[in-house]
Amino acid sequence: MKRIGILILLSTFAVTLSAQSETQTVELQEVEVKAAKVIHKPDGQTIYPTEVQKNASHSGYSILQKLSLPNIRVDEASHSLSAIDGRGSIQLRINGIIVGREEMLSLAPERISRIDFIDNPGVRYGEGIAYVINILTRRNDSGYTVGVDLMQALTAKSGNDLIYGKWNAGKSELSLSYNFGFKDFEGNRMNETAHYLLTDGSTRTIGRNDIASRSRSLSNDLQLKYNLADSANYVFQASLKADFSHIPHNYNRKQIVDGGERYLATQSNRNLSSSPVLDLYFFKQFSPRQSLTLNAVGTYISTSLRSSYDEGEPYAYEVDGKTYSLMSEAVYENRLKPFTLTAGINYMQKYTKNRYTGDVNSVNPMHNRNVYAFTEIKGAVGPVRYTAGLGGSYLDYRQQEHDYRYWLFRPKASVAYNPAQAVQLKYDFQISEHVSQVAMISNTTIRNNSMEWTLGNPDIRPNREQEHTFQVSYTHPRFQSFLQAYGKLCAQPNMATYIRTADDKFVYTQLNQKEIDVLNLMLYANAWIIPDKLSVAVSGTLFRCFNFGEDYTHCKTFYSGTANVQAYLGKFTLSAFIDSGFRFLEGETEGFNGSFTYLNAAYRYKNLNVSLTWQQPLNPHYKQFQSEVYNRYVRKTTTLHCRDFGNFVSLNIAWKFSQGRAYKDIRRNINQKADKDTGILR
Repeated sequence: MKRIGILILLSTFAVTLSAQSETQTVELQEVEVKAAKVIHKPDGQTIYPTEVQKNASHSGYSILQKLSLPNIRVDEASHSLSAIDGRGSIQLRINGIIVGREEMLSLAPERISRIDFIDNPGVRYGEGIAYVINILTRRNDSGYTVGVDLMQALTAKSGNDLIYGKWNAGKSELSLSYNFGFKDFEGNRMNETAHYLLTDGSTRTIGRNDIASRSRSLSNDLQLKYNLADSANYVFQASLKADFSHIPHNYNRKQIVDGGERYLATQSNRNLSSSPVLDLYFFKQFSPRQSLTLNAVGTYISTSLRSSYDEGEPYAYEVDGKTYSLMSEAVYENRLKPFTLTAGINYMQKYTKNRYTGDVNSVNPMHNRNVYAFTEIKGAVGPVRYTAGLGGSYLDYRQQEHDYRYWLFRPKASVAYNPAQAVQLKYDFQISEHVSQVAMISNTTIRNNSMEWTLGNPDIRPNREQEHTFQVSYTHPRFQSFLQAYGKLCAQPNMATYIRTADDKFVYTQLNQKEIDVLNLMLYANAWIIPDKLSVAVSGTLFRCFNFGEDYTHCKTFYSGTANVQAYLGKFTLSAFIDSGFRFLEGETEGFNGSFTYLNAAYRYKNLNVSLTWQQPLNPHYKQFQSEVYNRYVRKTTTLHCRDFGNFVSLNIAWKFSQGRAYKDIRRNINQKADKDTGILR
């Protein structure tokens, strides 16, 4: 097959390999370097930021932005990270612990010892994770840290403010943080033109163009954490977090053009949700070689939603949603002489019940369970470093009369070879499963507009994905570069389809269809033009998509690039970043995530950092997203422009004060991420 032939170069490296990609954590002493030191590993890189980079940063987001990590977009204004290549989400950790916005903003960059950038994470890190960034720091043995991080947009109604404190006494640490965010945008404009092929052979064209909109949101996050640690014996941590979010009344007022008919329609929604999360973690060191780690996270989500749209005729529904989940993991590690042996088990139990009322009358009680067990060895033979492991997963699901049980054998391998001191060849291989979002397996049908509906499919099954990655890298104290080829083959994946009914309704749903394949080629380079003064990073990507449905085939090639410049001028830091945006083709939809550009100037004086950021400069009508649907029944173009994000200027003021003496910190080895999926179909 052609799609297999394109990836044959990658596949030939998988003949004798099977492993888990996570590498052994090694304690390293302080290293003084004049430029950011990069050490390549089978699963990614270890990076030692320079003192100049750390001194010019005031938070976790700030230091990551200066490191110019490949395929990572850092948005300091919104305190977020995203994967430019769209391969999945990014998981942030500090000392091995999964963290959120509060911990990243309160992080003291001067206490960073190194950063592990993992671009080939294993299942230990969770499903759908494309990159893991683990920031390793030192904390105070005794003392305290207090601070604030205030971000206010100057050209739009948007802000994000954090206040935090940490107190250390002997083996104990207590921390408390509160974060408040708000947004009130009125410049979003979505324009859509849809062509529907009717049963009589004629085409009906409808235009939907926003003439007014309002997008508001409020968030309040409170977190209390206690840590008890003995560096040679044990670690115990308990964290209680409460998230509250509110969308008071968002709307889009649209001009509808349906043939010769013109009228106004309003789409609106309200949403209120709350979610307490309890996270318990325990680590025990039995001997210098053997350890046991346990982690459990319990999450409850309560959601109240109301949605309405009066295109064609009034249509409104409400959702009362409840979600309960438990995620847990146990890992045993034994550092033997020839290799390190790791074995573990991961267990997830989830119950979701969403009650729809109004024009949608449905109740979806869903039970999901996932068990994954694995074992791996990690070691080296001469200049070759390797990991080799086997795993198996079991998934079951039940929703009224619908259910499935799915087993998958999951080998994984990683091998790295250095033919020369500065050159590394690396190959990774893994088999994993992909599970649909809970919302798409709900037994519910939602109307989107006068012609289109979304239908959940409770009979969707998980599918197998096979991934191959080959990388050639070169590392020099002032220059790092790599060429990477990535291929993924997805057998019987969940793919989009439109069903046209006899009365000309167009129903979007997902079915297990033939195959989706992806080929990604990337060239990346990062150099210090002037050591400790000026750095430049660039990348270029080719992205080829293959979609083979039961009644369609769509294949396309896309290109993208990024550039990042950092200038360190004493207490001032100047930054510039641009990426061309990311295009993708999945099923029958081609999407474009808009380009992203910013200029930043920061000034640091002792414990105070002030920075000004200009996003999307000279672009008042920023195109945030565009999509094209290529279905034989539905041809549709949708574009979202956001005036609020165009010429977006924000001011950030960060101040922190700490007192205490530093010592080597204890790092968590495993973590379970809090559940966020409510399973509500929208």
